[in-house]
Amino acid sequence: MNEKFFDLKKEKQDRMINAALKVFALKGYEHASTDDIVKEAGISKGLLFHYFISKLGLYSFIYDYSVRYLLLELSTGVSAKETDYFELMGQIGMAQLQVMKNYSYMIQFINKSREENVSEALVETEDKRDVLPEKYAEIIGRADQDKFKKETNVRLLTKMIEYTTNGLMTEHFLNGSFQPEIFHEELRQYLEMMRKLCYKS
Repeated sequence: MNEKFFDLKKEKQDRMINAALKVFALKGYEHASTDDIVKEAGISKGLLFHYFISKLGLYSFIYDYSVRYLLLELSTGVSAKETDYFELMGQIGMAQLQVMKNYSYMIQFINKSREENVSEALVETEDKRDVLPEKYAEIIGRADQDKFKKETNVRLLTKMIEYTTNGLMTEHFLNGSFQPEIFHEELRQYLEMMRKLCYKS
């Protein structure tokens, strides 16, 4: 990747990043087209290839950028002292909200990348694929298990919240008017409902 990309004006950088995130998130690596990306970004194809050489180069950059950006938001947005499971999940949600305010398709892109089956894309991102799952596991690992009812399976609960979050996100995007604050408020209501069901009285 050409380091001079970061010499571009921030607005142009973000336009190119957001365009790539959107196309890769919606279509996956194989079906994503650089024609669609440059059209979405409002730039020439020559400019895209000047900085990223190829579609694979762009995908690799976008993946690395997304992982780093999400890690930063999680590190600053989730309290290292918090031990309440649902507070931690809420703080993760707030960190993701901050991400989506700047890069609305970044979370969807990361989720889509988990389904990736094109070998060159997998090989290119192999060394970074465990970074975010390990970070999320480390955060959830801080949760105080004693607050839960005996019959609560925290692993399954976490998976259920993940499915709920991804389903809500997809629903909001499909409506064509994604607003991060509305999405997060709806997610907060689901978390509150689950808290009442899973915590001891």
